[in-house]
Amino acid sequence: MSSKKRQSTSTNPLLGPAAVDTARWALEELGDGDVGRHIGVGGLSPHAVTHRFAADVPGYHGWEWQAVLACAAGSDEVTVSELALVPGGEALQAPDWVPYTDRVRPGDLEPGDVMPPAPGDSRLSDDGTLSQAGWKEAAQRWLASYGPEAPMAAEAHLQCATCAFFLPLKDSFGVCANEYSADGRAVHARYGCGAHSQTTIAPEPAVDPDTVFDDEAPFY
Repeated sequence: MSSKKRQSTSTNPLLGPAAVDTARWALEELGDGDVGRHIGVGGLSPHAVTHRFAADVPGYHGWEWQAVLACAAGSDEVTVSELALVPGGEALQAPDWVPYTDRVRPGDLEPGDVMPPAPGDSRLSDDGTLSQAGWKEAAQRWLASYGPEAPMAAEAHLQCATCAFFLPLKDSFGVCANEYSADGRAVHARYGCGAHSQTTIAPEPAVDPDTVFDDEAPFY
């Protein structure tokens, strides 16, 4: 430490050992947890300083105690302005609060839950029916899982448009009525699966019953 800095510390009543003791005493009087070693100062101004101490408080790993001291100009009397437990650089903190309406996800609704539409919900028109925007949002979701580009459709030889299990809805969408496929799901007409109503399996070639196979013969 330079001689200039030592002199500044020794003459500033906010930075000397007595100030540290005052800050520690105030935090201990608070009685909300152990006050550890002095780890530095911050927020230094001509008439105020923040003294920082390690904190050992259950559930607050990485937090620290802070005591704000003040001293009037021309005075050596140090007073305590504020005490707080604050997060340090490695503190564990709760995630930012997210309103309930923003936390709800598809599939969260359970029997007995009530979830009215949000005011001004763009999915509904003024008369309470599904709006064009609401329909487009639904169509985009359905396309992701049951559209022409879905993995199942890519492997299918036939498409839903020609399937007896396809119940038309709107704009090339319909509901699958096949319990072994996308039963009850909204699917695109160009979606497809291996359970199409017209699916057939080529018969295996007939084997001549008079053909004899010798499974005891040597194999070379």
